[in-house]
Amino acid sequence: MFTSSYGATTDAGYNLPRIPIEKVDRKYHRQIVRYDTSEKPGTIVVDTSGKFLYLVMEGGKAMRYGIGVGREGFEWRGTARVAMKREWPTWTPPAAMIKRQPELAKHAGGMKPGLGNPLGARALYLFNKSGDTGYRLHGTPEWNSIGKAMSSGCIRLMNQDIIDLYKRSENGAKVVVL
Repeated sequence: MFTSSYGATTDAGYNLPRIPIEKVDRKYHRQIVRYDTSEKPGTIVVDTSGKFLYLVMEGGKAMRYGIGVGREGFEWRGTARVAMKREWPTWTPPAAMIKRQPELAKHAGGMKPGLGNPLGARALYLFNKSGDTGYRLHGTPEWNSIGKAMSSGCIRLMNQDIIDLYKRSENGAKVVVL
């Protein structure tokens, strides 16, 4: 079953453009799928090799979203929880990223929210027993990165998909990254 709503929309004063969803492989469109797992409803399972994120639902189903993942050398696997959720978050590049890409130093104090912000319309911050993992589930203005391994490690979703996931997920939700 396919769920639409990739059209242009206004969200918190920002005019999100329409995603040309016809250019995105249909398997990466948000949809309810059959999903057999021992994880409880509300758990988020990230399948980095398949480039899918599953929000476990009742009755052996899940909402599936297409994702972009970390390029080689930037992958992360493990179990975490959603510690914070933010609408139109500020993005602050980590020191290691600034070292690799000195042109990002101008954002060391944080990049204001907006359509060009790499975190997009929403971010879910992943923490584990050691604290902030530094990894996020977040939106992206780069819809054409979905289904690819090209980020600096975070899991990116189309902005309209992260808005949907944000509404459906809870603070404290378990996140399993495979």
